Amino acid sequence: MVVDVHVHCGNMNQWNPQILDWMRKVNGDFSPFDQEGVLRQKAFVEMMDRVGVDYAVILPEVAPAVTGNITTDDALEFCKGCNRLLPFVSINIHFSREPLREFERYLSMGCRGLKVHPVHQLFYPNDPRIYPLYELAQSAGVPVMFHTGSSIFPGAKIKYGDPIYLDEIAVDFPKLTIIMSHGGRGFWYDKAQFLTQIRPNVYIDICGLPPHKLLDLFPKLERLHHKFLFGTDWPGGDIKRSIEGVLALPISNEAKEAILYKNAFRLLRIEKD
Repeated sequence: MVVDVHVHCGNMNQWNPQILDWMRKVNGDFSPFDQEGVLRQKAFVEMMDRVGVDYAVILPEVAPAVTGNITTDDALEFCKGCNRLLPFVSINIHFSREPLREFERYLSMGCRGLKVHPVHQLFYPNDPRIYPLYELAQSAGVPVMFHTGSSIFPGAKIKYGDPIYLDEIAVDFPKLTIIMSHGGRGFWYDKAQFLTQIRPNVYIDICGLPPHKLLDLFPKLERLHHKFLFGTDWPGGDIKRSIEGVLALPISNEAKEAILYKNAFRLLRIEKD
């Protein structure tokens, strides 16, 4: 089985032009988009079946200054009626007047976690304004996913992506599940891996990283396999090639299964039909 914990939704006209150009360079399958650039659920699920993905976490991204404006309502609409698609919440504290109430409402509508993108939304992840959302996520038992590391897109500010800020959050909210997307990509792989060792509630999502380089980036991957989750960043990544890359790693089958689906099942409380 495979759970892709990092898939972006949104129609092509919702992404900024430079993002679309980049996606076209790295994506192996744009078939879920129709001729008008609309992302269709049926076609996406067909692609999941074709490449071997059983469940996918669907991420909105409210970051109009950098990437685009794909709202949580967009994610909920895309996932509607399909229990294999797990919507997350995106809240940009620069725009939301009542972020806590907004988060509460989306959780009541079936969202399974919160995605925070400090590098594109331009705030530090330990900003006091977003702490009430972490408290709610902890009490509700849902994970919070953070972009960590670099971004090549105009307007992004990498300083916000240092994983060290998540250490403070992990200490202040010890029962909150924290997922570091990209594992500190570019600068901070060692720091991200170390955080998974010392903080029981901190995990890494490998999206956007070449699978064949994972053991170079995270030398303790085998021993820490219970702390890693599979993700692809689709449509900014090739799902089939990513799965094949993980399966080709010289690690145990137990580690591969944990990364590809077992850890996600546990953290997202997925109940297989």
